[in-house]
Amino acid sequence: MSWDGIVVFAIAYAIVVISPGPGLASFIGQILGHGIKAAPAQALGIYAGDLVWYGLAATGLAALAHAFAGVFLIVKWLGAAYLVFLAWKMWTAEVKSLDTVAARGATSHSSLFASSLMVTLSNPKAIVFYLAVLPAIVDLSALTPSGFAIGAAIIAVILFTILAIYALAAHAARGFFRSPKAMRILNRVSGSAIASAAVVIAARN
Repeated sequence: MSWDGIVVFAIAYAIVVISPGPGLASFIGQILGHGIKAAPAQALGIYAGDLVWYGLAATGLAALAHAFAGVFLIVKWLGAAYLVFLAWKMWTAEVKSLDTVAARGATSHSSLFASSLMVTLSNPKAIVFYLAVLPAIVDLSALTPSGFAIGAAIIAVILFTILAIYALAAHAARGFFRSPKAMRILNRVSGSAIASAAVVIAARN
């Protein structure tokens, strides 16, 4: 991968990560609901999903992915259904102040990772970027193993940096919600964010 390709790829990917989408909405919603501890597992799940699409694009298996569209359709609906379940749990959660509950820990790291992975695999924004935009800005036919590794490293650095900023901002916003009434509002906001991510995933082809 040439230096020009690296720069263009980094800029394009950063724009994709920063822009709103179902993955980011789910990520922020979980942090609002569960605190900063929900960030690492989610970030790793998103990264794993990105690596799947990046690998398919880089190895010329995009056509194979289209051939197995039914599998990804199942993943899409499973991801959307799980997000709806999470949103419902937040809407109906017992209300306590942040003075007594720093962060709810009912959702395990493994489930956070799995849900983020499913969301990324079914995220239209990720699919379009890796299978349509990426081949237009990087010569994938000439991509060497070292070039692939560089791309994976770029994805990791940009993704984790941007998600860390969003995570810190979302966690700071939780600090404004101290009373039970405010916590109820926070639960509804985070639940709505996650539900909206599910709707976007379910509605897009």
